[in-house]
Amino acid sequence: MAVRGQKPKPHIQAVREGTFRPDRNSAGARFDRAVPVAPDWDELLPGEESADVRGKASDVWERTIPALVVSAGLTDAQRETAIEYCVTVARLWQAERELSRGGLVVETERGHVKSPWITIANQYRSHFRALVGELGLSPASATRVTPPEDGGEDGDIFD
Repeated sequence: MAVRGQKPKPHIQAVREGTFRPDRNSAGARFDRAVPVAPDWDELLPGEESADVRGKASDVWERTIPALVVSAGLTDAQRETAIEYCVTVARLWQAERELSRGGLVVETERGHVKSPWITIANQYRSHFRALVGELGLSPASATRVTPPEDGGEDGDIFD
């Protein structure tokens, strides 16, 4: 059963904002600040059929993950969530491409039916929305993420 109310803030975010209270906030898990390492996409998504998905997932990783490391403090321990996000985006693009090629209605032995790619796209889109909220990638969820204090490189050459 779902719990009512706002999602709890991550511990480090409550500390950064100065709203941490031991009686209301849990310290939660603490992760090493290691930067996530890109997976071997050929091993993760094998086969010739997955070449487009591998390429798209790799592009999403290169565009998104470095920004998440700086903005949200993404660590290597959270790597699987980031990989899942990249694969979900790539699969959603694959489903949309197939819908564009084959159309929304396909011919079967029973006549015209809704393309199965519609169901696949909707399932990936639902998963995508959940991951976007977890990672703080939508405009609304980004407002709820406070960057780490150290923020990675601050650009000061005298440090």
